[in-house]
Amino acid sequence: MPQNAHHDAAKHHDQAAKSHRMAAEHYEKGNHAEGMKHSQTAQDHSAKAHESSKLAHQKSQTSKPATQTTKQGS
Repeated sequence: MPQNAHHDAAKHHDQAAKSHRMAAEHYEKGNHAEGMKHSQTAQDHSAKAHESSKLAHQKSQTSKPATQTTKQGS
């Protein structure tokens, strides 16, 4: 379902952002080894987010919109 795919993409985007923040904090403290580790993790999550985002978009295009039922005679 499209909503699950969008949730998955959002999860990876959130993880990438978190890792980027962690990398920035380590670089600010001069801990380049940890900064590089978190930077690589951020890149991995960014790649997964990109792929998940494309998949979510594809699923959104192919899914049927939910039909709304209306109560008649009210």
